[in-house]
Amino acid sequence: MSPRLRWRKFVSGFMLTMTGVCALLAVSVLFFILGYLVYHGGTSISWNFFTKLPAPVGESGGGMANAILGSAKLLLLASLAGVPIGFFGAIYLAEFSGGTTAFVVRYAADLLNGVPSIVIGIFSYSLVVLPFKHFSTLAGGFALGLMMIPITLRSTEEFLRAVPRALREAAMALGASKWKTIATVIVPAAYRGILTAILLAFARVAGETAPLLFTAFGNRFWSPGWNQPTASLPVMIFTYAFALSDDWHGLAWAGGCGWLGLFLVITIVARAFLAWVFGVSRF
Repeated sequence: MSPRLRWRKFVSGFMLTMTGVCALLAVSVLFFILGYLVYHGGTSISWNFFTKLPAPVGESGGGMANAILGSAKLLLLASLAGVPIGFFGAIYLAEFSGGTTAFVVRYAADLLNGVPSIVIGIFSYSLVVLPFKHFSTLAGGFALGLMMIPITLRSTEEFLRAVPRALREAAMALGASKWKTIATVIVPAAYRGILTAILLAFARVAGETAPLLFTAFGNRFWSPGWNQPTASLPVMIFTYAFALSDDWHGLAWAGGCGWLGLFLVITIVARAFLAWVFGVSRF
């Protein structure tokens, strides 16, 4: 074997080993974080954590039921605003837009995706909170929805573009219209990637604290309706983590652990539901 071939073989083996080591390191870090979180928060999770309001200052016990419900309401509003805009914007970019228009939209989405979350919070505060002179769930959902749009749009566009052109041409050759081709061929072919994009955006905003401090603010009680300040898990975890009480520290860890478990359940249910929907015949 010539020296050049030996060198190429050595470099190839070295790169393969390094990629395996890096992948193992990434997985190890992930499991270390999860294990550390479960170790500290698992002991504080109980039925009361999911069903009780926070205990008064100085008293032990209590839970984060209001924060769990508040986070669910905020994420529902954010998804209703951010996912449709991002999804249909991605369809437009992938299937209809011209070169100049697509460049402008992509550039704007990338810029918005790079804006710090606290800036989004200040913008939402000026636009939604100040005119109405109070914090609200709607304002928090608006801020999180703004953050979901660019992530959903850019990620979904890439997955739509990854669908082979042959599928598009075959559907249109059979007489399907452009929109029918998109609805029955392209989107179902890319649904796993689209779901991943939506969950990525969902996970990105689910743990945001800064925008909610400027919009939803917080509430130690139940928040009926949508036009009042509401509690959220990220804000409550932030508050409890800096408290002087050891019980509150435990609840902060429990909040992180519980939020991780709830997101895991949402991910599994969403993937199972979409697999069932797109698993049936569409013709």
